[in-house]
Amino acid sequence: MTSYAVARLHQVEMGPDIVAYLEAIDATLAPFGGRFVIHGGDKEQLEGAWPGDLIVIGFPDRVAARAWYASPAYRAILPLRTRNSQGDVILIDGVGDDHRATDILSQPGGAGAHPVAGG
Repeated sequence: MTSYAVARLHQVEMGPDIVAYLEAIDATLAPFGGRFVIHGGDKEQLEGAWPGDLIVIGFPDRVAARAWYASPAYRAILPLRTRNSQGDVILIDGVGDDHRATDILSQPGGAGAHPVAGG
């Protein structure tokens, strides 16, 4: 199952360190089958507040995503980003083509684990 590294970054100080990070990250992704799916861009805000940029990197599976994040090559450039930005980063699995919204109702820890309001 495809897995994604998802980041919401804000307060990015665009300087030499961030430029060096951007120039180096693609080479860290390649050995793990990683590729950018979303990388900032012009967003159209429909609801709420969305400070910062969204970055989504796809990997063949969670094992590859974890291995990339823990790799010496990525760990070597990570401080270039973390010293010059704020943000949140998660790993999350995608869903299959046959996924339906109600599928989460039967997943442990999913919506089915919480009482429905008014019910």
